[in-house]
Amino acid sequence: MLPDWVVGNRYGSQYWNFIKSKFPTYKERRNFIYSEFSPIFDYIEKSGIYPISESFEELLKVCNSPNLEIVWRKCIERRIHDPEGAITSARTLLESTCIYILEMLNEIPDKSGDLQRLYKQLAKSMNLAPDMYHEQVFKQILSGCGTVVDGLAGLRNKLGDAHGQETKQVKPSKRHAELAVNLSGTLCSFLISTYEEKYRNK
Repeated sequence: MLPDWVVGNRYGSQYWNFIKSKFPTYKERRNFIYSEFSPIFDYIEKSGIYPISESFEELLKVCNSPNLEIVWRKCIERRIHDPEGAITSARTLLESTCIYILEMLNEIPDKSGDLQRLYKQLAKSMNLAPDMYHEQVFKQILSGCGTVVDGLAGLRNKLGDAHGQETKQVKPSKRHAELAVNLSGTLCSFLISTYEEKYRNK
């Protein structure tokens, strides 16, 4: 997929000799570079490749939960062209994961709609609450997980599309959506992995 001229002109001096002999003006050179790299950009944007995609999708296969797969796919599909929707889906993914695991543990999930309360219920059930540990490093990490939950809930309320918005509402960008999706996916991956390793066959 990488253009042949890039492979053959790896150094600045090589590239300059190539491009100046091919096109006399900077405008032509810019247009050429854009057209040559557009297929690569399109592939990256449409492929769904994400830092945690492969490992998380493998976990979803183990879970065999169509609902989680649908929500994760929405996160991936919306992250570029619909940041608000991606942020809302990221929050939904975390909520759905908590509910899924609690149900697998034969517990009744909190129905209040409060994500923080739901996560605390799950953390207690899976021995992931910070106050259950004496080692400072574990307390810090697990407290950080709780902070991520709080942040996702707040981000969705502020920048997601689940509520009506003010006229001058700040619009989230792609980077905000990527942050929300990555945080949610990473935490959900940890929660599902913990369940599979410690509780699945008990």
